[in-house]
Amino acid sequence: MNNTVISVKGLTKRFGDFTAVNCISFDVKRGEIFGFLGANGAGKTTAMRMLCGLSYPTSGSGTVVGFDVTREGEKIKRHIGYMSQRFSLYNDLTVWENIRLFAGIYGLSKAETIERANEILARLDITSERDTLVGSLPLGWKQKLSFAVATIHRPELVFLDEPTGGVDPITRRQFWEMIYEAADNGTSIFVTTHYMDEAEYCSRVSIMVDGEVRAIDTPTRLKEQFAAESMDEVFRILARGAKRGD
Repeated sequence: MNNTVISVKGLTKRFGDFTAVNCISFDVKRGEIFGFLGANGAGKTTAMRMLCGLSYPTSGSGTVVGFDVTREGEKIKRHIGYMSQRFSLYNDLTVWENIRLFAGIYGLSKAETIERANEILARLDITSERDTLVGSLPLGWKQKLSFAVATIHRPELVFLDEPTGGVDPITRRQFWEMIYEAADNGTSIFVTTHYMDEAEYCSRVSIMVDGEVRAIDTPTRLKEQFAAESMDEVFRILARGAKRGD
């Protein structure tokens, strides 16, 4: 079994004369929690879109869960999970309807859908909310349900795009417990976050500045490298000379 779920070399994306992502290279291992950090405008969203099969690179090469990023975007999309702070669930559908919808999108059979749906409801302790509209759920419940739905098909790799934005500290901690559980079961986690304390929870962290990966290592080693006491300080040191931003 291949132990690498993401491997990219020289991945670049240009829009006309503008280079959004400039020759980035890195690997992500199975079961790893990989933090992908960068200020607004650094290029991380564009990079993530290429890795998710939503956009093809201008140049460079790589694979995600064994599929070529330049030719097999549709296959990548079918074999990963994805969760965004901005959109993950349909508020005008019930909890059960959302689970069933995404199970269908990911190609689960009717029997698999029922089995996995009941597992999710029991694990999140929301069986009593099965027929509740998602729009009326507390934000913390929505986020945990979103993560469960994103991994309903048991993907090798799940992308989490600022998944804990706007939730309270207790819910954030509970959410990270779910992330650790998934990683312990062999799922690789690729996560972007604006919370630098969450970067400390990652196996390794990369930091993008002006379209380039300027640093990549474990949080401990990065703090040692930059003589910093926290990942927030590391991030500020690297982002200080950034030319791009909001």
